[in-house]
Amino acid sequence: MITSCKICGVSDINTLNYIIEHPHPPRFIGFICNYKKSPRYVEIEKLKKLLKINKKNVNFVAVLVKPDDEILEKIKDLNFDYYQVYDCSPYEIQSIKKKYKKKIITAFTIQNAKDVEQHKLYKDIADIYLFDSKGYEKSISFRHSLIENIEFNKEVMLAGNIQINDNLENFKKIADIIDISGGLETSGSKDISKIEIFLNKFKILKNDT
Repeated sequence: MITSCKICGVSDINTLNYIIEHPHPPRFIGFICNYKKSPRYVEIEKLKKLLKINKKNVNFVAVLVKPDDEILEKIKDLNFDYYQVYDCSPYEIQSIKKKYKKKIITAFTIQNAKDVEQHKLYKDIADIYLFDSKGYEKSISFRHSLIENIEFNKEVMLAGNIQINDNLENFKKIADIIDISGGLETSGSKDISKIEIFLNKFKILKNDT
């Protein structure tokens, strides 16, 4: 059952402020902290400025792809509630969680059933499971049926080429949290009009659930 959403890849103060001040803000906002190939990547000094904003009841998420000690030390004092971590072993994530005292969204990139099975290795570490498509920034989809009939012991977040014109009802049996990024962009930048449509659409979905 879908209960909340995440808007990922926010990189400018106007968009951030708009989302936070929206009457129906998302539960999470994500920032790309170390994946420099992404057009949504935010340099550390800019990140520091963005995260000084009053986030109210929104959770800030640091999106980290195989983070090293350098980036973890740079962001350790920033106003993040969760670290969303890709490509780390259970031991590495356990170490990050213990040292930095952050909640963990463990991200899995999915192509087949074997990829899904990896979640079992993180059942005592992750706070939320994120199932995403392969390729990070390529905005491709994976077969959602791969996770549809599995009983998870955590909240499930779903990402991977989700668009604002998708029927969100289709995700109700799959996920608890919808994670959207590229679907809210025009020409590579976050589009306020699309964010408005999505958040209002999501409010209707929650009311119907």
